[in-house]
Amino acid sequence: MRRTPPTLCTGVRGGNAASVSISRMQKIQLGQSDLHVTPICLGTMTFGEQVNEPTAHAILDRALERGVDFIDTAEMYAVPARKETFGATETIIGNWFAKNPGLRQKIVLATKVAGPSRGMPWVREGGGMTAADIAASCEASLKRLKTDVIDLYQIHWPERHVPAFGSIYYDPTKETSATSIHEQLEALGKLVKAGKVRAIGLSNETPYGVHEFVRLAEQHGLPRVASVQNVYCLISRALENGLDETMHRLGVSLLAYSPLAFGLLTGKYDQSGTEGPDAPKGARISSYESVRKQRWGRAEALVAARRYNALAREHGMTPAKLALAFCYTKWQVASTIIGVTSVAQLDEDLDAWGTTLSPELLAEIDKIRWELRDPAA
Repeated sequence: MRRTPPTLCTGVRGGNAASVSISRMQKIQLGQSDLHVTPICLGTMTFGEQVNEPTAHAILDRALERGVDFIDTAEMYAVPARKETFGATETIIGNWFAKNPGLRQKIVLATKVAGPSRGMPWVREGGGMTAADIAASCEASLKRLKTDVIDLYQIHWPERHVPAFGSIYYDPTKETSATSIHEQLEALGKLVKAGKVRAIGLSNETPYGVHEFVRLAEQHGLPRVASVQNVYCLISRALENGLDETMHRLGVSLLAYSPLAFGLLTGKYDQSGTEGPDAPKGARISSYESVRKQRWGRAEALVAARRYNALAREHGMTPAKLALAFCYTKWQVASTIIGVTSVAQLDEDLDAWGTTLSPELLAEIDKIRWELRDPAA
């Protein structure tokens, strides 16, 4: 399930890789499914909010030109989530397919069914995620995406009340689960049997959730989860505290999201805070109040990001290149999801592929983590 990236540069200073065609990357099998994807995935949650449709289509065109044929979206996108943009991202991607006949078969398309719509009544009536909800959401996504099949259909966050999006403690008194994992799997299994979904995945999941989804699938002959899409970056490595072992032993692949920590690991906030008059105009974290209240808005997260960014510069790299190379080369990661707002950003992120990090530099990274731990977990 894991690959060794091309060794295009070496040395104790980290090095700088030349532009690399992603088409030369070895495809990665997702879990035990028949899906094989590039080790870089284009995330699209900015489409329909920060990115208008023509720019989104230009980014999609460029990604495919560079060899990235793995695209991830979700029914609740664009982000930040609001009623006016619910489903907008899928619609933009669907319009791209409609404009380019024959293109859909070249793409590995992933999307997600939203978990319980806590605080988002426009997602669905009621606060849960029933089997009927899963089926209805899939049908709506298929329609917006203008396709007959979703290659990877993921549960965006657990139906259970678990720590997610910056919350770090499990509180059993808040449990309101009404749909068992078995029922969820049966609903997903019907979609697979109907040919509307090829493989299934999870997102923002815990070790317990991954184990239970796999156990029940094997016990009842239901679809086995191929992947888990969780946050993973220099300032948020909690996955390495046990979930990575779970996924490795069960044969489930990691799709790492937020490798640049919502922009903190690009260096754009190094001279200012994440909000206020000195914050970069148009930056996601400085614009979205809901995001600032979560893990990326913590003062400790910014402090840690600045340490890693300084380390990158000491080794002759941009902060973004260090952060991306870290994810691109970790054994835990099957594919890294990158989100961009321009073709130029896309090219910069793709050009980081092939950058190797020396053992000395990796040791310095771990030294910072030992000191500051995971402030954006």
